[in-house]
Amino acid sequence: MGLLALGTPLNWEETKPLAEHIRDHGITQFLKTWDRWKDNTGKGLLWGDEIEYMVASFHDDEKRVLLSLRQTEILTKLQSVTLDPALDKYKPEGCTAIPTFHPEYGRYMLESTPGFPFSGNPTSLVAVEADMRFRRQIIRSHLKKHELPITITAWPRLGVSDAVFTDPETRPDTEKSSSKSEYVGELLTNPHARFPTLTANIRQRRGSKVDIRVPLFIDENTEVPDGMKSSLSNGHATPAKPLPGTPYIHMDAMAFGMGCCCLQITFQAWNVDEARSVYDALVPIAPIMLALTAASPAFRGQLADVDARWNVIAASVDDRTEEERGLKPLKNNKYRIPKSRYDSVSLYLSNDERNKPEYHDVEAPINEGVRRRLLDHGLDDKLSSHIAHLFIRDPLVQFSETIDQDDDSSMDHFENIQSTNWQTIRFKPPPVNSPIGWRVEFRSMEVQLTDFENAAFSIFIVLLTRAILSFDVNFYMPISKVDENMQRAQERSASTSQSFYFRKHVFPEDKPLSRFDLNSRPVSPPNPSTPISVSPRQSIHIPNGNGNGNGNANEYPKEATSRSSSTCSSPVEPENSDEAPEMTIDEIINGDGKSFPGLMGLVNAYLNSLNVDVCTKCDLRRYLDLIKYRAKGQLLTPATWIRSFITSHPAYKHDSNVTDEINYDLVKAIDEIERGVRPAPELLGKDHVGSGPTGCL
Repeated sequence: MGLLALGTPLNWEETKPLAEHIRDHGITQFLKTWDRWKDNTGKGLLWGDEIEYMVASFHDDEKRVLLSLRQTEILTKLQSVTLDPALDKYKPEGCTAIPTFHPEYGRYMLESTPGFPFSGNPTSLVAVEADMRFRRQIIRSHLKKHELPITITAWPRLGVSDAVFTDPETRPDTEKSSSKSEYVGELLTNPHARFPTLTANIRQRRGSKVDIRVPLFIDENTEVPDGMKSSLSNGHATPAKPLPGTPYIHMDAMAFGMGCCCLQITFQAWNVDEARSVYDALVPIAPIMLALTAASPAFRGQLADVDARWNVIAASVDDRTEEERGLKPLKNNKYRIPKSRYDSVSLYLSNDERNKPEYHDVEAPINEGVRRRLLDHGLDDKLSSHIAHLFIRDPLVQFSETIDQDDDSSMDHFENIQSTNWQTIRFKPPPVNSPIGWRVEFRSMEVQLTDFENAAFSIFIVLLTRAILSFDVNFYMPISKVDENMQRAQERSASTSQSFYFRKHVFPEDKPLSRFDLNSRPVSPPNPSTPISVSPRQSIHIPNGNGNGNGNANEYPKEATSRSSSTCSSPVEPENSDEAPEMTIDEIINGDGKSFPGLMGLVNAYLNSLNVDVCTKCDLRRYLDLIKYRAKGQLLTPATWIRSFITSHPAYKHDSNVTDEINYDLVKAIDEIERGVRPAPELLGKDHVGSGPTGCL
């Protein structure tokens, strides 16, 4: 969340007549930035993460944990603390600056970012976890004794009707609140004028409350509404969107989506062309990482038959009218819009010749006036179409004081539209009067339970972007298949039970696969692995931090070798081959042992091409192994771990309900795992070291 402007917000009826003015000046502002930056370069790769937390308020005597609504008070304290030079003495090695903290939509949420961007240098990457941990320790040290910062994507009991779930209590008000929700009250929302205005204007533009539905997990004693079709959720997962006539969990407010936490990564590119290339390459990666980071198995006090938040948040800000959703013929609106403002990407934007027209096979409405204006200014068709697609949307929040702006010194009208197109990947122009260049934001991942996991996924994505650029790999595939992957990624246990479309032949013809060293070397010092049973069907070895999990730094098991290296000498795509066949997550990450090296193989090849000392590579391997073994199914996703915790809890009655007692023990366990005082080898491996017994500075 960026800086929040102050002013007098306009309601929807006041904003609507200004929409064309805002769009027109927004494009003017973009073109002025384009003219300044189209031929300029930035400072190379700089990147940063955004981690969101929920502040939990523990009531031990009642075995309840609630959401603390003290965001404003906490942020005021944190901003004071971070300005105090005394904090420098606690700064960990490799941390170059004091972190910053920001507000988020929910009054129970905080966001942290590094005080200074990281570089892509491997020695910088190994300091990421310490920086993240430093941020959590700062927060924790300045909360009340009964409060804790928790990185959980979706609060399992947000919006329950049977008990209080916030501290202090907030009750729904279907008449006066901005959402008119039946489940959550106004006090839940950040008090800054932007947030209740955004909530109300989405509802008013849509013509009704938002309608969020996720399939209900059906257990032996689950109460199913009369007339609903259901069967036990013990076989294959149901689709991420509930089928007609099947039970679902209902939510009706923006808070259920924007009140979720996530992990986002923003990269600065050398120039606009590099940013466009990275953007396109990450589009097919987004659903894969959503499946691997899935962490949301419960909503409104019930287990869902999904593992991820994406459809919830997409529906929570869906401002489309009935006409735009295709429920009525177009009369008062200009476009039929297939997707919510918060959804997957519909257009690639690079000028790469491999970006073929046939890959753009989903409906993506275009503001033709905007597109023509950009083309006339000299922009190419793909970038013009990308911007014009974003600008089919109306502005949602406008302050009366900023209607008229200096287009030479402001990008506010452009950002009014751009920043409320919440897609899986975001292409970000340089800010005005700033040395920051063209950027790409990766937005699909769910926040993880520990700083170790958040660091691991951040490091992996950064290294993957470097490999993409270094090896000029081709991940292009039809957008329709990316969209299908986004739905599959949310299904229960998707990372181990689903298959996903992904391009198999990724190297250019002049860069054969055999040129690259795809093995994970050097590995960490050997350490015997420990057998752990994670399900009745499977007994596995938990990885111990070396490259292969077998305790021998110089040997690779046969299966691991087939998945991490290849002797294929020709990456040339066979004629009439399926460019994006279905593969498992394991194959996509770790390779198929044949022509596809896997994303980890690309990362390994990139690291092996660098002059990096053994210790640094060993440190990086700890993080990469988390992704490797999670993709293999040998480490659990947070969603699977949370679901297992709930269903195995003594108080669980096999009725899909997450009670106060279960939620209390769950959140307490998450904090203990993060601090390292509760082992969770099935989630993190056996050698995870947490932030320490107190978790404080």
